Amino acid sequence: MRLLIIGSLSNQIGAASRIVVARGASVLHAEGIAAGLEVLRAGKGADVVMFDIRLDIVSFMQSLEAERIGVPVVACGTETDTKAAVRAIQAGAKEYIPLPPDADLIAAVLEAIAEESHALLYADPRMDRLVKLAAQVAPSEASILITGESGTGKEVIARFIHAKSRRAGSRFVAVNCAAIPENLLESELFGYEKGAFTGAVARRVGRFEEASGGTLLLDEISEMDTRLQAKLLRAIQEKEIDRLGGGKPVKVDTRIIATSNRDLKAEVKAGRFREDLYFRLNVLNLALPPLRERKADIPMLADHFVKKYAEANGMPFRPLSDAAREALSRHSWPGNVRELENTLHRAVLLATGDEIGEEAILLLEDGDEAAAIEGSVGSLVGRTVADVERDLIIDTLKHCVGNRTHAANILGISIRTLRNKLRQYLDEGHAVPAPGEGETAAP
Repeated sequence: MRLLIIGSLSNQIGAASRIVVARGASVLHAEGIAAGLEVLRAGKGADVVMFDIRLDIVSFMQSLEAERIGVPVVACGTETDTKAAVRAIQAGAKEYIPLPPDADLIAAVLEAIAEESHALLYADPRMDRLVKLAAQVAPSEASILITGESGTGKEVIARFIHAKSRRAGSRFVAVNCAAIPENLLESELFGYEKGAFTGAVARRVGRFEEASGGTLLLDEISEMDTRLQAKLLRAIQEKEIDRLGGGKPVKVDTRIIATSNRDLKAEVKAGRFREDLYFRLNVLNLALPPLRERKADIPMLADHFVKKYAEANGMPFRPLSDAAREALSRHSWPGNVRELENTLHRAVLLATGDEIGEEAILLLEDGDEAAAIEGSVGSLVGRTVADVERDLIIDTLKHCVGNRTHAANILGISIRTLRNKLRQYLDEGHAVPAPGEGETAAP
């Protein structure tokens, strides 16, 4: 992970930076907002920005929006900065981390924000064959299309290919085409010149240039608008890009890996995806099987997640009981590896005794997980599904004292989905707990 810290390193944020470096992140530092924006414009790369809320976060978030820079921001401040924390979240920060820093909390939040869980673990013969094929084609320069259901680990395979390629010493840059609004994606990919649009106060290097010499992952490429697909096709074919507002093309040397959870052949037939771009990307297709078709992976992954979240939460390691393993084996896993990870995280938190028993394995089809944290949701008769979902999400957030990351893990949804829901509820006029607000918050 690449982290940009904006703020003074002479205080507790300096301690936070040392924690993330110890966890394997690379860190860039900018003392103030202007210097931080220059780092982002120059294409030096940041997966997450950690921002000192003693600075003007509202101004910083407005600059990001005006300059079409899509990077998640985590605000940091002392536990007494409650109003500043609320202001940061309202301004658009993804999360708030109280200082002095807690190593496990920082690691959990940054991992959830960047979705950086890239260990390639497998035991199933189908995955073994796929990984061997990925390793075989990795040294080539060919574009690769990785397909599979959401949560199967497509980005993990993409990073494995990069690590095994001749470009391993250069950057791996990931762009989630589904997460970036359509009007921002073009500038995110290709960059822009000063004055290209209102708010473009300086040149910004795009992701294509940032990844030059390395690998660019276009995650969920099927979500890209067809107009932008044409510009992408030219960039791949000609190995050059045009910055928005630019007068001449810029040469790039970027290998493309694309992923999709949709059937791109069907998307081509429906007119939503360009056929020429499909053939250009699909030099080789790696089709990741869903977790229900690679049952041998479940025990290994389950043990990995139990160990991971026991350590992350400072809890003793408890092995899975035979009954718990059987429950995991029976489940169909519609959410694939991501659902398995969330399930085991909950199990670690709920388990008592010397083992993780079946009672701690709350699966979506059981309906038990909603009941476990329903609290004050009350009678469901006569209420809409949207209303019940909203109350469940907000009550869970209160239970977690406003911590978005913990609430998302308990609910079994991605932190991105949770944030989108909370933003919707705020727009509708509903009260949403801020970080530090909830059932166990200090009076």
